[in-house]
Amino acid sequence: MSGIRRVAGAILAVADQDRMLDFFGRLGFETVTDAEMWPGARWVEVRPPGAETSVVLSAAKDFGRDPDQGYPMTFATDDVAAFAAEARAAGIEVSEPTTEGWGTFVNVTDPEGRQLLVAERT
Repeated sequence: MSGIRRVAGAILAVADQDRMLDFFGRLGFETVTDAEMWPGARWVEVRPPGAETSVVLSAAKDFGRDPDQGYPMTFATDDVAAFAAEARAAGIEVSEPTTEGWGTFVNVTDPEGRQLLVAERT
C-alpha cells in the first residue's frame, strides 16, 4: 500500500498560541510555521530540531472549543535528568524523575496547567 508513511503532526488546542509558542521555544523546539489561516486565525506548528513530527498549537477559540485538558502525546529524550535540569534552568516547572518498568519520566507543566510527559525508555 502506498498510504500513510509517517505522523505529520499532533494538534493541541490551546488558549494562548503566543504563550505556548514561547513555552515550546524554551523547551528547544523550532517554529515550523506561523501563518494566517484566515483573518484573525493562525496556524502555529513547532517541532524538536530534526524531528519529522510536529505539534500544532491550535487556538481553541478559532474552532469554537475549549483548550485541551491534557496532551494527546508524550515526548522522548535520551537523558531525562539532563532534560529536567535544562528545563528548570529555562524557568519551566518539572517534576522529579520517576522510574517505572518501561522507563524514566518527568512531568512538565505548561503555562496553561497541562502535564506533559517526557520519557527516557529503558
